[in-house]
Amino acid sequence: MNLNFYRFVAAVCAVVFIHSTLSKVYADDSAQKLVIIHTNDTHSRIDPESDGTGGVARRQVVIDSLRSVYPNLMLVDAGDALQGSLYYTLFSGQVERALMNELGYDIQILGNHEFDGGMENLHRYAATSGAVNISTNYDFTATALDTIIRPYIVKEFNGRKVGFIAINLDPDGIIFAGSSKGVKYIDGLKAANATAWHLKHNEKVDLIVALTHIGYSLDYALSDVELASKSEDIDIIIGGHSHTLINPADPKSVPSRITNQVGDTVLIAQAGYGGKNVGMITIDLPTLKSSSALIPVDSRLDDRLSPRTVAIIDGFRDRVDSILAVKIHHTPVDLKKSDWTLVNLIADIIAEEGGQLVGKKVDMAIMNKGGLRCDITEGDITEGKIMEMLPFDNKIVVMEISGKDLLDAFDSMARRRGEGISKTAFAPIDSSQRKCSDVTVGGKPIDPDRTYLVATVDYVATGGDYMTPLKNGVIIARSSDILYKDIIGHLNKNFKAGKKLKADKKVRMPLVKE
Repeated sequence: MNLNFYRFVAAVCAVVFIHSTLSKVYADDSAQKLVIIHTNDTHSRIDPESDGTGGVARRQVVIDSLRSVYPNLMLVDAGDALQGSLYYTLFSGQVERALMNELGYDIQILGNHEFDGGMENLHRYAATSGAVNISTNYDFTATALDTIIRPYIVKEFNGRKVGFIAINLDPDGIIFAGSSKGVKYIDGLKAANATAWHLKHNEKVDLIVALTHIGYSLDYALSDVELASKSEDIDIIIGGHSHTLINPADPKSVPSRITNQVGDTVLIAQAGYGGKNVGMITIDLPTLKSSSALIPVDSRLDDRLSPRTVAIIDGFRDRVDSILAVKIHHTPVDLKKSDWTLVNLIADIIAEEGGQLVGKKVDMAIMNKGGLRCDITEGDITEGKIMEMLPFDNKIVVMEISGKDLLDAFDSMARRRGEGISKTAFAPIDSSQRKCSDVTVGGKPIDPDRTYLVATVDYVATGGDYMTPLKNGVIIARSSDILYKDIIGHLNKNFKAGKKLKADKKVRMPLVKE
């Protein structure tokens, strides 16, 4: 069966899902399979990306083609369906909800970015979902979501009971303070194991699928690998958050199977980022054996797009396109997160804008890499592109902080292999220790007893992205505008003044030991 499965996947990827062929090949045993199609971290990427991959309408072609073959099919999402394009910035989840309902999602879980619009917006989003929303380790008792989000769900296929649970990350340090008001976090590992045990031993469930939004492998928080290795009753993990592309067909991919506490293997699946691929898990119901694969979402699907789905997208497109057309500057080269040019640029602009807020130069600036959601390609820079790159409702702030706490903050950044810092700072990372060494600000070593002026965004200043030491600082100034508006204004002013954009590739937090 494994050989036939991979032949099927190859056919799906190369022959644009010919219904008659698939139906003929699998007519005999398709009813004995449970197929779980899964997505994660699609981040409001409604249209195809600049590289020609992805797109929600194309995704629907894949899903509908598989539905025509497999009577037992579940469509699930592992979180962060929201945030990351103008469609979310302008319409606050309306587009994503309409499309996910149109595609027919069965189960959806929360990612951290589902909270970006606050609890009221999340309630509207979840209340209009056609999918069952589940979370096993968030307690929503004190919120309006209490009656909407369930701790787990059990489905039956051909006499086999399959339980679905959902494990979410700790809001502290990753979700903006106040955006998850009233939500209580329950230890993810304990909740997963207790619920899985209950389902298998009390409700007699045959197979447990954990949908997670905790990341594939982390050294500072619970991850899929740790959950798998410390579990007994979980059979499959479908994850998100880390944007990991797990491809069992690629020998260079991260492992897709992890040994658990009783010597069995747990299948882990994740489909990367932006909807460029969908994941497909096939479970043989008689034996409960499972396998996984990835299906690319690309232009080969364009001749079968649903007119109804295209019409939903077109109903929102005009406003998006109009903002994408407003030129504010020009870049002669690509500006990327990966080569630090984009991160350095934004950190330096925040330093300048922070100085404007307090009427004097700040000592340095910090910009979290996770706050930058896409690169800027060579050519004209538009308002829309900056809004897509910086979609969050963050604001520039200036804080006073002691040198001691600032040094601790650099160590926090080192554990994440560096963040964006302005050109006035330099902080080599001892990667063996995950700590910074020989940190300088303004060309001088940090004085633990001195007070520093640091510009950053309010999300980071309040401990976001695990920058806990910055919570000890005192915010003394705050911009009245959202971050992307300040960046747009800065770039447009410089463009009108004839100032060219310069790309700085210097790694300001280099890894000095491996």
